[in-house]
Amino acid sequence: MSSTAPETAPSGHIPGTRRPPVPAGASSRALLHGLRRAAPALGAFLAVHVAGLLFLAVWAHERGRGVWPMLATEWDSRWYLGIAGHGYTHELGVAFDHNNLAFFPLYPLLVRAVAVVTPGSLASTGLGIAVLASLVAAWGVFAVGDRLAGRTAGFLLTTLWAALPVGLVEWMGYTESLFTAFTAWTLLAVLDERWLWAAAGACLAGLTRPTGIALAAAVCVAALLSLRRRFSGRALAAVLLAPAGWCAYLCWVGLRLGRWDGYFAVQRMWHNELDGGHETLRRLRELFSQQSRPELFLIVVTLTMLVSVVLFALTVWDRQPLPLLVFTGVLLVIVLLSGGVYFPRARFLLPGFPLLLPLAVHLARASDRYRALVLATAVAGSAYCGAYMLLVWPSAP
Repeated sequence: MSSTAPETAPSGHIPGTRRPPVPAGASSRALLHGLRRAAPALGAFLAVHVAGLLFLAVWAHERGRGVWPMLATEWDSRWYLGIAGHGYTHELGVAFDHNNLAFFPLYPLLVRAVAVVTPGSLASTGLGIAVLASLVAAWGVFAVGDRLAGRTAGFLLTTLWAALPVGLVEWMGYTESLFTAFTAWTLLAVLDERWLWAAAGACLAGLTRPTGIALAAAVCVAALLSLRRRFSGRALAAVLLAPAGWCAYLCWVGLRLGRWDGYFAVQRMWHNELDGGHETLRRLRELFSQQSRPELFLIVVTLTMLVSVVLFALTVWDRQPLPLLVFTGVLLVIVLLSGGVYFPRARFLLPGFPLLLPLAVHLARASDRYRALVLATAVAGSAYCGAYMLLVWPSAP
């Protein structure tokens, strides 16, 4: 069996330090070079999702279900399409799980804006944006992996991210793809100390998902540490601007509902509050000690969370750059310590792609046969879990 050593970072470039400025007029050439370098990883990403869609289509046909509605119009997609078509509610209400102010605004606003200038329905526009965002995200995931561990590791990191058990969500009318795109390129900007780009990415992420605060924290910590070394107006601006999107939406909800805790009141109506992990531990005990035949999808969700904790420990052991550790650490804290619904938590962890970097590096050093076996197993498992999630599991992904 042959083994392949991972490519190293570019000569003379230390991960986590700022690259030399790009000469004027060279940005387009650098962009094309980066796209060519990422092309194999993007091809693998597409192959993983096409395989998953084909498996879903065959299974859906046997069950008399349509693939399009499942991907574009059901569960959270319906909420985003409702916001794109009719806007937000003006009151808190009394019904649980029925207030659309819980959903952040950037994705539905994009759907509404793009639908004005393109043919098709809001649903087709929303799904198109999600798929396009997933490709931008995959490129960013590769770029981060390539930046830190070389091209082979970047390729494997992108493939593993595509082949996560709930990876099919990346091609649904959800916000995970858009949020991961902002996350990947923002983290790359932080590693290069491009503070204004990082601040803009974090600000937009904060308008996309509640966990945008994790990305803002990563940018702020990195910028503050940079300020300790030397003063930079751009780094200071990043500290101030990174959380602006997240804070702006919370303030807007408070003004709309006429109460300072408006957004948190909405989250309580969705049973989403930080409870120190009490609900997570309760569900773990219930799943492993009280249920004789636990639901397969809940097992997948639980294992995803437990493996994520182990992978986070590995990233700390590997001394991953601090911005990545802060982002994944805060993301895990939010997911694990939430008292909210349990079954979407594997999906909530999708943007935490840096957790997969230790696996990618390990596979880059492994034999070709071992690497092929692991990737084939991951792709097959992802295809099955994704189809099961939409066709058998009765609740939202």
